[in-house]
Amino acid sequence: MILPGLMCDGRMFADTVAAFDAQVIDGFYDGADGIGAMADFVLARLPDRCALLGHSMGGRIALELWRRAPERIDRIAIANSGIHPVRPGEAEARHALLDLGRREGVAALVDRWLPPMVGPEAEPGTAVYASLHAMAVDAGLDIFAAQIRALLGRPDAAAVLPTLTCPVAIIGAEHDGWSPPAQQRAIAAAIPNAQLAMIPTAGHMASAENPPIFNRVLADWLARPSDLPSRG
Repeated sequence: MILPGLMCDGRMFADTVAAFDAQVIDGFYDGADGIGAMADFVLARLPDRCALLGHSMGGRIALELWRRAPERIDRIAIANSGIHPVRPGEAEARHALLDLGRREGVAALVDRWLPPMVGPEAEPGTAVYASLHAMAVDAGLDIFAAQIRALLGRPDAAAVLPTLTCPVAIIGAEHDGWSPPAQQRAIAAAIPNAQLAMIPTAGHMASAENPPIFNRVLADWLARPSDLPSRG
């Protein structure tokens, strides 16, 4: 099951869905404005047991699902995400984007928000960028507002990491300035037996920017046995 991040839906994971016959939680979490409410939305749609892939904000939702219902999760992959609390200036930056969208429309918001998110092969003018831009515009201002409320009110996820006893993959990207490689290495170091991978040429939207390598990492993660020993 794939859990998209901020302003994202299944379009960002088209190659992954095709490769693994995966399902995506679409619909932008039905407008939920809290990580807990998003987790509840997912739980109502989750099979009895499954693998979770959470991207960015979706990674935080995946950790919240593990906190609430670990018996329903076989393994977790977290891509381009973070576990840190709200940082100084974060709320102001997010609200500035929302204010821009309210003044000039959602397309103007996406024009400001999206370019720093992508690597050199998905810059404006590419087909990948156009698809991601259309996806985020379709999310709309109300979804952006709800999801930044969720992110600014996010629970502390750091305490969940050492409790993860299932196979875990932490996936970063070479050009991700929002969730940089050093952040991904620190997350992986806090999780017993975590598998760490960096996607070359990609930025924050790695699953859409370099799907062949992203999917190869997922295949390795899915092939790992479920009964992993604890790290000493």
